[in-house]
Amino acid sequence: MARVLCSPGKLVHNTSPFSTTPKPENGESPPFNFVINEDGKRKSAEQYIKSVKDQLTAEDKTVIPEGALQVIGAEYDAVLKEIVEMKDKYLRSVAETENVRKRGMRLTEDAKIFAIQGFCKDLLEVADILNLAIDACPKDKVDTDKNVKQLHDGITMTKTVLLKTFAKHGLVPINPQGAKFDPSIHEAVFQVPKEYAKVGADHIDQVAKIGYSLHGRPIRAAQVGVVASD
Repeated sequence: MARVLCSPGKLVHNTSPFSTTPKPENGESPPFNFVINEDGKRKSAEQYIKSVKDQLTAEDKTVIPEGALQVIGAEYDAVLKEIVEMKDKYLRSVAETENVRKRGMRLTEDAKIFAIQGFCKDLLEVADILNLAIDACPKDKVDTDKNVKQLHDGITMTKTVLLKTFAKHGLVPINPQGAKFDPSIHEAVFQVPKEYAKVGADHIDQVAKIGYSLHGRPIRAAQVGVVASD
């Protein structure tokens, strides 16, 4: 930082121009007020130097050499530039810290999902067996045979409780009946001729086994029959 040397005879004011001491009770002149902000905006070097000169009235005996004012202006600009750079670095650091925090939270959630994914896949086999057991109960027997009806109702209740437990942990079934075939979440196990299909080409006409997703992430593709393309 540059240093300005002034002759002792030119600086005779008895109060420091940068003092923040309240106005003396003996009537001496008040301290100068060299603020760098005005109306919420930062002053430029020219505006700052002008405010310094304006406060040095004719009665004021303090004389600041013009060279000193130029040095003050240059230092003022350098300080403002450094403030802008430091503020920019601070904002970038805050943004990066927030990104790291969000990334860490996302990785933690993904780790939790991955930890139970294998267990969930195994439970899906249980749900499949329950579906087969319900479908295996003859409808006429369910309506007429008390024992068959009790068995059917018991299996149905078990399936209902199991699906509620699945949903509680973010595991939900995906039944793509009638949807457009998507190889990323559907597995085509057979093709349906157009003349026998109830939907358009490249759409799913039958679902052999429903799929499942865990917190929005597919963990088992639905096995489907797709209508042949044109």
